[in-house]
Amino acid sequence: MAYAFTFWTCYVLKTEYETVAKMRLHFLASENRRPDQFTVLVRNVPPDPDESVSELVEHFFLVNHPSDYLTHQVVYNANVLSQLVNKKKKMKNWLDYYQIKYSRNQARKPSLKTGFLGLWGNRVDAIDHYTSEIERLSREISLERDKIVNNPKSIMPAAFVSFKTRWGAAVCAQTQQTRNPTIWLTGWAPEPRDVYWDNLAIPFVSLALRSLVIAVAFFFLTFFFMIPIAFVQSLANIEGIEKALPFLKPIIEMKVIKSFIQGLERRSADRYYIFQFINVFLGSIITGTAFQQLDNFIHQSATQIPKTVGVSIPMKATFFITYIMVDGWAGVAGEILRLKPLIIFHLKNFFMVKTEKDREEAMDPGTLGFNTGEPQIQLYFLLGLVYAVVSPILLPFIIVFFALAYVVYRHQIINVYNQEYESAAAFWPDVHGRIIVAVIVSQLLLMGLLSTKEAAQSTPLLITLPILTIWFHLFCKGRYEPAFVRYPLQEAMMKDTLERAREPNLNLKSFLQDAYRHPVFKGKDDSDSDEAPEEFEKEPGLVPTKRQSRRNTPLPSKQAGSGFVLPA
Repeated sequence: MAYAFTFWTCYVLKTEYETVAKMRLHFLASENRRPDQFTVLVRNVPPDPDESVSELVEHFFLVNHPSDYLTHQVVYNANVLSQLVNKKKKMKNWLDYYQIKYSRNQARKPSLKTGFLGLWGNRVDAIDHYTSEIERLSREISLERDKIVNNPKSIMPAAFVSFKTRWGAAVCAQTQQTRNPTIWLTGWAPEPRDVYWDNLAIPFVSLALRSLVIAVAFFFLTFFFMIPIAFVQSLANIEGIEKALPFLKPIIEMKVIKSFIQGLERRSADRYYIFQFINVFLGSIITGTAFQQLDNFIHQSATQIPKTVGVSIPMKATFFITYIMVDGWAGVAGEILRLKPLIIFHLKNFFMVKTEKDREEAMDPGTLGFNTGEPQIQLYFLLGLVYAVVSPILLPFIIVFFALAYVVYRHQIINVYNQEYESAAAFWPDVHGRIIVAVIVSQLLLMGLLSTKEAAQSTPLLITLPILTIWFHLFCKGRYEPAFVRYPLQEAMMKDTLERAREPNLNLKSFLQDAYRHPVFKGKDDSDSDEAPEEFEKEPGLVPTKRQSRRNTPLPSKQAGSGFVLPA
């Protein structure tokens, strides 16, 4: 049965990988023109005492990409300016609120106190106060904008470089530019509205250090989170309490106390989804019998760990059945009801909504959380593969979960959630890799379990399975994954050729030259358009997106973006 499940899983994965890869290439070939198709993000531009960053970028690409380079836009450190612009927007929102309030009751002009949260201070006319504050901020914004444009220190060693063709952009994005691989780093640019502009102002070295700190913090958080899991799971195992603390046995055997401890699993199951694999699966299995096996687990060799975990797997089948019903079934039911967003909306509507803009933002349903939903689905794949041979009774509960989730989330994606981006299945290699890991984990744990049973002689027959699974993964990685991490030059050339035939007079430079200007340098709505200087005029070919009329997206785009966000 282990061989049967492994071969079936690999067959389905290969078929799906091939299908998704074809769909991705077809989608990329048929999508309309977008700025990110012609643009790369260049990081770590080396300093030059004789040239500015803008001049250096232009000269470098004119020399090294003479036939394809079109234009570029340097990256400014405009974080302070962004804060001022956001503050001005808040002031305008308050001004709109008090003007509406005054229009409804002109017998009394609205007033406020200028102190903290309006609790104390001088009482002033609210409309006059916010009008003067907006004028003051407008002057500060103008001065800060001029300061950024004229101060070389405000320019970061990064730039968005656009090319005349998709082929030229693909060559630049997917190749090493110089002998030194640490400078002139190039990669595909995200769609303009997917850029997290504040992070572009972070130096490359600082960004790397931040990533290291986050990785270390995540490791320790995961490790120490095992402590409460060990405690709770040990409490959920009555036999473990009785063996570790025998003097509590008379109390535990009391009917009322015993029923309370056994019900602890159900109430704690929904708390173990954050660190899915480590803290839900391995954590629950290893620590679920911690009092019995802690001493052996500490002193045994690493080769004995699969055996220790394998023995624990059948003992935790009932726990995971409870977990699937509480976290999976109830979670899907909660998703269709959306009680939490409903409560949050009413709280915002009561305490925070002052204008129609506030109400529109409060009613925004948001997007489907892929970063949390996908790991949850992966966990159920893992549970199904691990228990398919050991305790098949778990499989009907998982099948019911997937059936419910398909119906509910299909409805939510079509009718409720906004589409934040279209990644063209860029996440699929990660999904595939995690399922492969789940298959290998299930095989190793099965070998550990069988080595303790009468069927220990059959354990060597399973050694071939992980080897075949790893070979299958390497085959898929070499055969299909390049379509997800590289843009084929053949596809780029075909698309460029068709575009030149259909639009021979296309002015691509006007389409690209302002696409990657920082939003604070161009008016994003009517109220700010008069403040943008001529060199930062509004980009052409932009129309409002669905639901959010104040945000812009390229006119030809059918989807909402590449899904790329620079790391924090």
